[in-house]
Amino acid sequence: MASRKTFFTTDPALLPILDELRPLEPIFHTPEFGLEPADFDRRTAPDYWEVGASGRRYSREFILQMLADAPPVNAATARWRASGHALRQLGPDTYLLTYSLRQGERLTRRSTIWERSVQGWRVLFHQGTIVSSNEDDTGPSKQ
Repeated sequence: MASRKTFFTTDPALLPILDELRPLEPIFHTPEFGLEPADFDRRTAPDYWEVGASGRRYSREFILQMLADAPPVNAATARWRASGHALRQLGPDTYLLTYSLRQGERLTRRSTIWERSVQGWRVLFHQGTIVSSNEDDTGPSKQ
């Protein structure tokens, strides 16, 4: 089994960006991201989409309507715990943020692709995957 470090590695040069993005997660559930429909509109790219923990794909329009119909839970108030944040640069202004989120007994692995735009940080894509707390993580094997 490979070291768990594989999943939590961030280039030290990216740590300031990680510090900017970490408070915005989980998306739609923090005051820093915004908790109002106008915030959600501003923070999501026009072609944003996501894959939910069920594996189902959701459009930006669907997500924005769902959030307007039922305001999201505040992660801090609900005592959700995010951990294991890591950041990888994908392009000049595009980054992949990964982490685990504990929501009571539910554990998910989260991946968000962020873009720095003139208006600030916005999300291009997000995915959450439910995992069993008994599952081991594996990384590349050492040859």
